[in-house]
Amino acid sequence: MDIQSWTWLIVGLSFALYIGIAIATRVRSTSGFYVAGHGVPAIFNGMATGADWMSAASFISMAGIISFTGYTGSVYLIGWTGGYVLLALLLAPYLRKFGKFTVPDFVGDRYYSDLARLVAVFCAIFVSFTYVAGQMRGVGVVFSRFLEVEINTGVVIGMVLVFIYATLGGMKGITYTQVAQYVVLIIAYLIPAIAISHVMTGQWIPQLGFGAKLAEGSQAGVYLLEAIDQIHRDLGFPEYTASFVPGHKSMIDMFAVTLALMVGTAGLPHVIIRFYTVKNVHAARWSAFWALLFIGILYTTAPAIATFARVNLIQTLHEKSYVQRPQWFKSWEQTGLIAWVDKNDDGLIQYRAGSPFDGKIRYQQDQTGENLVGSHGQPLLENLPTDNANELYVDRDIMVLANPEIANLPAWVVALVAAGGLAAALSTAAGLLLVISSSVSHDLGKSMLKPDMSEKSELRLARVAAGGAVILAGYFGIHPPGFVAQVVAFAFGLAASSFFPVIILGIFSKRTTKEGAIAGMLTGLGFTAGYIYYFKFMHPEAGPESWWLGISPEGIGSLGMVINFVVTLLVTAMTPPPPKAVQEQVENLRYPA
Repeated sequence: MDIQSWTWLIVGLSFALYIGIAIATRVRSTSGFYVAGHGVPAIFNGMATGADWMSAASFISMAGIISFTGYTGSVYLIGWTGGYVLLALLLAPYLRKFGKFTVPDFVGDRYYSDLARLVAVFCAIFVSFTYVAGQMRGVGVVFSRFLEVEINTGVVIGMVLVFIYATLGGMKGITYTQVAQYVVLIIAYLIPAIAISHVMTGQWIPQLGFGAKLAEGSQAGVYLLEAIDQIHRDLGFPEYTASFVPGHKSMIDMFAVTLALMVGTAGLPHVIIRFYTVKNVHAARWSAFWALLFIGILYTTAPAIATFARVNLIQTLHEKSYVQRPQWFKSWEQTGLIAWVDKNDDGLIQYRAGSPFDGKIRYQQDQTGENLVGSHGQPLLENLPTDNANELYVDRDIMVLANPEIANLPAWVVALVAAGGLAAALSTAAGLLLVISSSVSHDLGKSMLKPDMSEKSELRLARVAAGGAVILAGYFGIHPPGFVAQVVAFAFGLAASSFFPVIILGIFSKRTTKEGAIAGMLTGLGFTAGYIYYFKFMHPEAGPESWWLGISPEGIGSLGMVINFVVTLLVTAMTPPPPKAVQEQVENLRYPA
């Protein structure tokens, strides 16, 4: 069978499995919908947390970024992994003991204020929608290539699927669906990594292949990282392993992005809520252990996949004839995620430093709207800069998905990777949509607007809210503000600047007041969101020389977090202390046993 047939088969079977689990675990209570009735075993919860955590950004985009940026791409790897450790050790046991369904629930009760709860609801929805946009974008990328549909159509298919199993099974259905999705995504990630590692380096374990010598080709006997550094030097790119050099992130920006990702992780509501699905604090701690183990398997493999893909891409395309381009190039070219322009009219693909065109891909068209083609059959593009010799554009989000094709692996492996990418995107999207629906139905509807709402009405409202969230998430997936990991990085920055300070102070400071928490969340989130909007939407062409202190929009959440802390503590110092009952509650919360 060809790649598309295998994809329909494997993706179809996995989708049938997810929907079957959702039907089998359908819930009829709010406790089951929000936190799976506190009945998920620790190992399954750890596996589900891993799937929830390893989104399209982890599966599709993280290795793609590392593949293009080398050392500086490790900010995502370090930030997300370190952030999970921070969450597991510093926050999860205490939040589990508090016993509420959601982060806004914690904020509202700890800061004895419905206004604080409302601000937290707004922050949770804002962060979750930003995050889910990246997942929908990832779904569209996978569908556009492997099922040969438009990216927008792929987003719609993903929306329908997520709506079915998120609204039917709630957290219980999502949890066991995510267990299945973890199995799918980790197998899909490891099989091509193992195969390519063995072919390129003779090592079956990708992590060992990453530091081994090449086993074949003109650079056989040379260490993989030394070989790719030399390739980069020859083509005018910064060295793959170099740090803080022109063309890579500065030291301050790497620090800021890493910090924003770490503390943003600890403030992500869809990850925090997973620790409420187990029966007690002890199980929450074991869930954290299992989740870190399951996450580590993929995260330690990502740098190897990134490097293998980079070497294969350059060796396959650079100085090769466009007319004789490989089949995988032709397939991805139809999606608009890879493109070639012939700047010197020699018919050869020249891959070097620099942008092949300005802005987004725009094809030259005739009066009927048909794309014009050049002398070699290539689609003609507009806005071609003349300040560099690069003729090749490759979207970073395709590297993991295209890697098996580039390496000439069997069609079923390529289809399995497609299924894994969809599993990663859909598992996280489902968790995020549940946060949005619970924020609307429980935190806003039940807790504030209508406390006497029946459980049946609250469950109905949660499902309606999930449906509305799916539609809005689909819109953001069709019109994303960047590539997958970049969009997700914005969400982490927003979480870092809004939730992390008030959660930390809520647990470890009896003195922090509701006025301080409200002011801190609003100023931190407002500053970070404003900075991202200014540089990504109003002035997207601006570079490091225009950023405040040299910090990129992806890293500005770290500064927003500092502003949140400062404002919260200043306002707290000027307002009366919390009631005695709240202070006693915080004192008790510090002992999670």
